[in-house]
Amino acid sequence: MKHKYLKNVSTLKMESDKCTGCGKCLEVCPHHVFVMREGKSIIADKDSCIECGACVKNCPFKALEVNPGVGCAAAIIKGWLTGTEPSCDCSDGSCC
Repeated sequence: MKHKYLKNVSTLKMESDKCTGCGKCLEVCPHHVFVMREGKSIIADKDSCIECGACVKNCPFKALEVNPGVGCAAAIIKGWLTGTEPSCDCSDGSCC
């Protein structure tokens, strides 16, 4: 079973015009967020992104952007530690 996190909160972004199809993001993504289509990588499952930053660090063409340590993964961990429901709403300043 593939794990999903919180819907529509991932900060992952891709500039498709910068992607050359090297496939590094597919190799390093632990949750298979990317797939290759027509010689380029695309974001196929953004809601599975845990914002670890591996794709950004390994993209030699700077086609990807993500704010690691915020959003889904941080909200879930914070919820476990504080015994509260996960929340990715940073408007109250409580996010990482």
